[in-house]
Amino acid sequence: MALTDNEIEALENRANQIRESIIEMLVEAGSGHTAGPLGMADIFTALYFHILRQDPKNPAWPERDRLVLSNGHICPVLYAAMAHAGYFPVSELMTLRKFGSRLQGHPHREFLPMLETSSGPLGSGLSQAVGMALADRIDRGRSSDRYIYCLMSDGELDEGQSWEAAMLAGKEKLRNLIAILDRNNIQIDGFTDDVMALEPLADKWKAWNWNVQEINGHNFRDIVGAVERAKAVFQKPSMIIAHTIPGKGVKEFERDFHWHGKPPNKEEAKLALAELRTLGGKIRSEHE
Repeated sequence: MALTDNEIEALENRANQIRESIIEMLVEAGSGHTAGPLGMADIFTALYFHILRQDPKNPAWPERDRLVLSNGHICPVLYAAMAHAGYFPVSELMTLRKFGSRLQGHPHREFLPMLETSSGPLGSGLSQAVGMALADRIDRGRSSDRYIYCLMSDGELDEGQSWEAAMLAGKEKLRNLIAILDRNNIQIDGFTDDVMALEPLADKWKAWNWNVQEINGHNFRDIVGAVERAKAVFQKPSMIIAHTIPGKGVKEFERDFHWHGKPPNKEEAKLALAELRTLGGKIRSEHE
């Protein structure tokens, strides 16, 4: 079912709030990644506020979908989305990366039980998600209506393990597996095309028997529509290549790979929050 204008407005406002939380938690922590979390805020908003079958009050609900974050360094956006969805208090976001915090610099399953996996080593998430999808098919059969979502970065495709997992998923026709790739064209050492060229990216996934779509990762109708189309495919896993702008929402950060792995200082955070709050006002006025 297509999103209504009111639903679009609600999602846009929520994504902007999540971006504000990302800036606030990063400047409080004094370390962490900025560009990726801001760039993926719309994807995570769509998932946690429209797509996922979940129950924040009962995180261990057996019927829930599973979400695997492979590129664990963008966890500020995961934590912010989960907090705003009601998994834990938003105030806890200010403990990011602090000693004893449940919100570590990479997600830790044992510290925060509502996480599905621990992550950190790039390239391992898709393998974990393939294992979950295979287990679900064994437990529930090929007609299972549960989905395993794997969020990935383009930079981690430099890891051979990603392609081993892709090959197995295609061979096993894991229709319950939906991967979403953050195609933001940057990694910590520079632009992906300079570090290790990935194109033709869509053709590579198709070669491993995946259903492939390319979308604008900041357009909620694109995001939700792509997931709905992926669910209609019954003989292949699905890859959604989401073209995103790293640092989205803060012009000073956008498309600059230097923001991949550093947080804003207090002055930069102040300017970023002012820009996001102005954007929030524009969102509301555009939908009035």
